[in-house]
Amino acid sequence: MTKPILKVSNLSIRRGLVHILKNISWCVDVGQHWAVLGANGSGKTSLLSALTGYVTPTAGELMLLNQRYGGSDWRELRKKIGLVSSSVRRMMPQDEPALELVLSGKQAMIGFLGRSAALDRKRAARILRQVKCSHLARQPWQVLSQGERQRVLIGRALMPRPRLLILDEPCAGLDPAAREHFLQFLQRLGRQRSSPTLVLVTHHVEEIMPIFSHVLILRDGGVLTAGEKEKVLNSLVLSKAFKAPMKLSRAMGRYSLRLLGESETVM
Repeated sequence: MTKPILKVSNLSIRRGLVHILKNISWCVDVGQHWAVLGANGSGKTSLLSALTGYVTPTAGELMLLNQRYGGSDWRELRKKIGLVSSSVRRMMPQDEPALELVLSGKQAMIGFLGRSAALDRKRAARILRQVKCSHLARQPWQVLSQGERQRVLIGRALMPRPRLLILDEPCAGLDPAAREHFLQFLQRLGRQRSSPTLVLVTHHVEEIMPIFSHVLILRDGGVLTAGEKEKVLNSLVLSKAFKAPMKLSRAMGRYSLRLLGESETVM
């Protein structure tokens, strides 16, 4: 039986009297792609920080790629996890070309040291083609558009052949056209046989592409619901998640969400 990519059991994070995460249990199996959804303050960022080893849980167990948190070197394990986030984006050297940025992902380091094997450079060039950024190989980070930066960061995250790719609100700051281009790229990536398991963290249902099979919904630091997308995504659940009456619609595999007026009721 294939072991899960990720298994979280009764995970809690407490700081003083404040419970940031409360008894989170979640399992991600091979072949699944997950969206993590929730309002601001629901615990999404804290959960990611625990998964990547930047925040120590107060209680519970975390298994990632069959390694237990506390029993393995999480710094080494991070190299097997691709992460695209605003914090990583802010640390990129302004004058570093796209090809070197992708190369730096092999050792999960910030800044390219200037020496690399020919095979690594070939792989980085191949990844740039994969993310439709070959023409940007020599362009420095500072001149790239927001959409180009996100694709290059995904290329960087793919460089060490991760089994798990975490995307933390990757569409933040993108204009509508750039966002849609990026989401279509995610759809193509997730359909590839060699694709890592994808975990998309967002508070916009519009960003949940058809490739995402499962959804974890957080509220106030706990799990509101989790499971197959078609079974857990509905107006009632999302109204609870966002603490307001919401109407979920679906067309051609894509979702949209709107706030209900005073005379409307959640169905």
